[in-house]
Amino acid sequence: MMNGGGHERKSFSDLNTFQVHPRTKPNRVLMVIYMCAILALLYHHLLYLIRSISLPSLSLFFADLVFAFMWVTSQPFRWRPIRRKVYPENLSRTVDDKDLPPLDVFICTADPYKEPPMEVVNTVLSVLAFDYPSDKISVYVSDDGGSQMTLFAMMEGSRFAKYWLPFVKEHKITKRCPKIFFNDDRRTTTTATDDQLSCSQQEFQKMKVPFLSLEILFVATCKLDIIFYSTMSS
Repeated sequence: MMNGGGHERKSFSDLNTFQVHPRTKPNRVLMVIYMCAILALLYHHLLYLIRSISLPSLSLFFADLVFAFMWVTSQPFRWRPIRRKVYPENLSRTVDDKDLPPLDVFICTADPYKEPPMEVVNTVLSVLAFDYPSDKISVYVSDDGGSQMTLFAMMEGSRFAKYWLPFVKEHKITKRCPKIFFNDDRRTTTTATDDQLSCSQQEFQKMKVPFLSLEILFVATCKLDIIFYSTMSS
């Protein structure tokens, strides 16, 4: 929403607000000057063609005409550029959960060595922890490489999700990626993030231990897999 002065104004029911870019008027002046220059160029071409028609002059005229058309069609996007802000926290006030559309999220991976399975698991857990009705969101992992490591990671990640997802919803954590959430040591209140302070130290450590165990398990599995294939190839 925007008031008459061009400044954004937010209400509790707004899902987004916008503000017109401050350089809109100078851009419009430049567009008008540019348009006058194009018209003058085309007028010059027409006068020359009226006196004598030749293939080079005709080719130049049509080339400038095409470029002028391309320029004109690209200007509506620049005539009134805006900056938009979204407020997803207002969604629950305007739309009921039953009216939200179902979401299907596809996550693609191919090489477990270039795309570590642990990173894929963090991505899946982040999506599953969205602030969205759990019965309306589905996550699909497409593994083009058909890796057993990725399959094993998804199985172990699903076990961890049984603890992680309720933990996220209970404490209203916004950074839902386990890797980011457990990135800090949380030794003091000055180094801890707001999400980490939403739970007690005991709850934080209780959830961090199985996550670290999961990371260690994946690292060990990858190393064993590398050793196995190196032995088979030698």
